[in-house]
Formats: sequence, C-alpha cells, structure tokens
Amino acid sequence: MLKYFINLFILFSFVFTSAQVDKTVDLNPKDSVEYKQKYGLRIGVDLSRPVLSFINEDYTGLEFVGDYRLTEKLFIAGEFGNEKRTETEGIGSTALYNYTTSGSYLKLGIDYNTYTNWYGEQNFITIGGRYAVSSFNHTLNSFRIFDSNNFFNEGFPDLVTSQEEFEGLNASWLEFVVGLKAELFKNIYAGISIRLAYLVTNKNDERFPNLWIPGFNKVTDGSNFGVGYNYSISYFLPLYKKAKKKREDAEKEAQ
Repeated sequence: MLKYFINLFILFSFVFTSAQVDKTVDLNPKDSVEYKQKYGLRIGVDLSRPVLSFINEDYTGLEFVGDYRLTEKLFIAGEFGNEKRTETEGIGSTALYNYTTSGSYLKLGIDYNTYTNWYGEQNFITIGGRYAVSSFNHTLNSFRIFDSNNFFNEGFPDLVTSQEEFEGLNASWLEFVVGLKAELFKNIYAGISIRLAYLVTNKNDERFPNLWIPGFNKVTDGSNFGVGYNYSISYFLPLYKKAKKKREDAEKEAQ
C-alpha cells in the first residue's frame, strides 16, 4: 500500500512539473485589476432658483438639469425650466412702468470633461455649449404716458394701471458653459456652472420690447450678450460600466 502511494505521488509530481514547464513565461505581466467607469444618466435640480423664489417675492422659478455620458470625456447635457419675474423700470425713485414676464425654456448641448480623475474618483471640470429656446409672455401692469407738453413741468405724469398682455413671444440663443461637478457621496453630485449667452433670435411685440427672457435673464439695450449661472444637486443613475482606457491607448487613439 505504501509503495502504491509513493508511486502515485511521483506520478502527480511529474504531471505538475510538466505543466509548469509548458506554461508560457509572460515577460510583461498585465495588471489583473481593471478599473471600470460608470456610464448612465444624471438628473437634478438647480438650487439657486428655489432660494431666489423664497427671498424675492417678485420671482418664482425652477430648473431641472441632466446629462448622459457618451464616452469617457463627452456628455450630452441639458436644462429645462420655468420662470416668472416682475420688474419695475424707472428713473431714480420714479417708476415708469411695471411688467411681469413668465415662460419656459429648454437648453440642449454637450459637455466635455477636461479633468483627469485619480483612481476611483468621479469629479468633472467641463466646458461645453448649449442651444436654447424660450417661449414666454409679458403682462404690462402699469406705466406712465409721456407728454411732451409736460416736459418743463415739475413731476411726472400719473401712473396708469393696465393689464395688457403680450403673448406668443419667443427667443433663442447660444451658450458657452464652464462647469464643475464633484461627487459628495456615492452617486450624489454638487455642481456649479457659469454661462455666457449670445442672443440669436428675439421675437417681440412692437409695442413692448423683450426686456427680460426666461432662461436668458436681462436683455441689455444695444447688446445680444447675457450672463447666467446655476448651482445644482443631482443624482447619478448608473446603467452600465466600461473599462477605463489606459493613458497610452488614449494617446494612440487621439493620434
């Protein structure tokens, strides 16, 4: 019996040794740990508009934000919102007219991530662009009628109360966007973006110009440029994962 076990041990030793010798020696071993990045949909809300709605009784607004990751660096991004604002224009402390603008807007475009994350990080510094459209209306609440015969008299004409509506107005513009998103907790992101907008189309009523456009903000006389921003909180819904490209592979692909 002992002789049988000795012979069996010698046989297994020979087979194991032969298997080790037959293995190909890899002089460039590869890292078996492969980091996979998450791809999916991120949706959230702009925090600045609810805060402004709370502290300013002349404003109400809400904006939803979202993006979808296409590649390691590229995202489809957009915003959808609704705003209502009452403004008073005047000279000094004298109001010349008061109006309310309300409407909705949609912005669609792309973001490109310029930040290289450390292993396991999911933070983004992006540059991008949007094409935006807005549909809205104005309500002229009150105004003063200018009387040339009253030019040298003291004071201004009496304020006229009115509820005249200007409907079916719209505008479109392009935005250059610089943004940052940081992962606070797992799949929870805080973001901030600054936007430089250029007005492309601006349909208004001949009797009353578009002085404020939802999504674009204040329209400056003699200029098509505007500035905006948002502060967002969003949730990332991962749909699938892809292996992160090595730096060498990414450089070769770029060439």
